[in-house]
Amino acid sequence: MSEFLRKFRNEVGLLGAILLVLSVTAIFSDAYHDAFTLRLTARAIARDAALVGIFALGAAVVIISGGIDLSSGSVIALSGTLFFGFIVLLAPDDLSTRWPSDSARHFPDTANLAFWIPAAAFVLTMFAAFLVGSFHAWLITVLRLPPFVATLASLVGLRSLARLLVQDITDVRFGQRQSTITIADETLTSISQHNWWVPCLVWLVVGVGLWILLSRTVLGRHIYAMGGNEEAARLSGIRTDRLKWLAYCISSMTAGLAGILYACYIGTTSPSTDGMGYELNAIAAAVVGGCSLTGGVGTVGGVVLGTIFLRSVIDSVAKLFKSQPDLFEGLVVGMLVVFAVAFNELRGAGTKKAFFPGLLGWVSVVVVSGLLGIIAAVTISEDKLRTGLMVGGAALVMLTLKAVLERVQARRAAVR
Repeated sequence: MSEFLRKFRNEVGLLGAILLVLSVTAIFSDAYHDAFTLRLTARAIARDAALVGIFALGAAVVIISGGIDLSSGSVIALSGTLFFGFIVLLAPDDLSTRWPSDSARHFPDTANLAFWIPAAAFVLTMFAAFLVGSFHAWLITVLRLPPFVATLASLVGLRSLARLLVQDITDVRFGQRQSTITIADETLTSISQHNWWVPCLVWLVVGVGLWILLSRTVLGRHIYAMGGNEEAARLSGIRTDRLKWLAYCISSMTAGLAGILYACYIGTTSPSTDGMGYELNAIAAAVVGGCSLTGGVGTVGGVVLGTIFLRSVIDSVAKLFKSQPDLFEGLVVGMLVVFAVAFNELRGAGTKKAFFPGLLGWVSVVVVSGLLGIIAAVTISEDKLRTGLMVGGAALVMLTLKAVLERVQARRAAVR
């Protein structure tokens, strides 16, 4: 048992954290006290976790390989636009409608789509996502751009491309330039309610496939080796450029798959807002799940549990902070990323690591204490100033003691 806990301590810790979050939410929220609302909440968490988890797994593969992909949100927006755009272009005309500017032309009929239309749109959209991943790999392996720069360019550029495409597509099929595309087919849009399990099934299939790739194949071992030390992997004969191509294609294609599901979930694709900031959610789920941003570390199981934990926390925020919970979501996700990275760093360096060394350490003590006080003040509705001062003061005392103890231990170590 001790060997199992040592091997899977990250996963066991995440399970405990998930149960803790759900327990706290159940105590302070009535949503978990009724069987009907509990069932709806469980479905919502499962569906939302699956939608995030699909492209978080792809982002995790890139992180394990030693890279980073910042384009997930924009690929989601582009994929949703392409999927609905292809459907609109392939859909037959609705002869009962007329263009305002041309009575001889008709609007597309998207309410009763033949199976081949969304199937063809799916294949074309996934091929486009494959091309995006290939483009990233070319920028990184041939032009030698840093992954951060290459995918940051896509973060900005792909969303603009999607906004241009949606206007051209709607101009061709609707006779006017629009910023959104809506599909009326009830089968495609049913995953928001009745078929909530579809994203979960897709997530399961993707997760099992990537688990087999990373844990049971030579390619997977090579990806871990490249993430741990790319130069050593290259000198040992591993074709690192092809591995990067594989990793970035997996990342973009899982984001493309998520983009299709998001479009079907909402029923409307809006490239100006779809997937906005979701790249942070993908990286956060991977890091919270145990992936190291330096590469070479991470598991599919950890990323899955990290995603569930992240969605559970966001759902808890929505239920505990009923007044504008979206204002707190970014704050919570950002804090989780910082704590997860700090925890991984501490676990890797051991307990002797100093967090507040030198003059910068004293400045950081003041900054962190003040930040905690501000966060405490803005998250309550009454007596904000007093609460902020109390929390900030308590944090200042504890962090000051931590900084002093670090300096005492450093002096003792120097004497020895």
